[in-house]
Amino acid sequence: MHAVTDELAPIDPTAFAQRYGPRALVAGGGVGLGAEYCRQIAATGIDLLIVDRDVAALDAIASEIRGGSTGVDVVTAAIDLGQPALQLLTALRAASEGLDIGLVVANAAWSPVGPFVDVELELHLTAIDVNCRAPVVLGHEFGRRMIRRGRGGLIFMSSLAAESGAAQVALYSATKAFDLVLAEGLWYELRDHGVDVVAIRPGSTRTPGWESSQPTQEFDGVMEPLDVVRDALAALGTTPSIAAGAANRAAEAFFRSLPRRDVIEMMSSITKDLVPAPH
Repeated sequence: MHAVTDELAPIDPTAFAQRYGPRALVAGGGVGLGAEYCRQIAATGIDLLIVDRDVAALDAIASEIRGGSTGVDVVTAAIDLGQPALQLLTALRAASEGLDIGLVVANAAWSPVGPFVDVELELHLTAIDVNCRAPVVLGHEFGRRMIRRGRGGLIFMSSLAAESGAAQVALYSATKAFDLVLAEGLWYELRDHGVDVVAIRPGSTRTPGWESSQPTQEFDGVMEPLDVVRDALAALGTTPSIAAGAANRAAEAFFRSLPRRDVIEMMSSITKDLVPAPH
């Protein structure tokens, strides 16, 4: 176990590629954390299959990686991760046909922001599709493949928001709790098959999605995608789940020492100000 204040040791790129290569699938890899996953995974020499519904963003990160010095092969697939599960499975199978996927990053996430009952039901259901159903499809399909090959890794993006309910993002918090618990169960089930699973719980991270939901003022303690992904790759194979960033690990430990009502009050007092209007 890691002490809450510890910084994680950096990965050995060669060892990482040997265990999780030859190709990684990054779902929601077009921008933000997904694009940073692509950069850091490519830096280890692992080839990429990048999935995103945003074709322009997909083309941009693929061009960036291909134009770099890593020399990795990049395949892209324009897939909406919010589509019905069986259609998503068919699309993922077509995109990955003939590719040996040793690492999957279930990164895509979406959140309606605002009072739960004021947000249209359809938007809540879309968030469930993207944040919960898509990781289930990815984990089931590629977990089976990794068991057959005897090695691999699954990274599920959860959130510090999974620790409790919070005003304005109640549905998002619930979906991230789903991802956390799913990943922790799979960590136990798949470890004897040579497959590593980890759930990463970042706090506020400077991504386009996060920035679009914020007021104009600057906030302290916002992580950069580079640091979140660095912790995610370092944690894979060492623990079932972890908060990204030593400061967030310390904060999480503090939250867990409090009565649950106090945590909900504290988190909601923050989120009601960070995301004050429906978005």
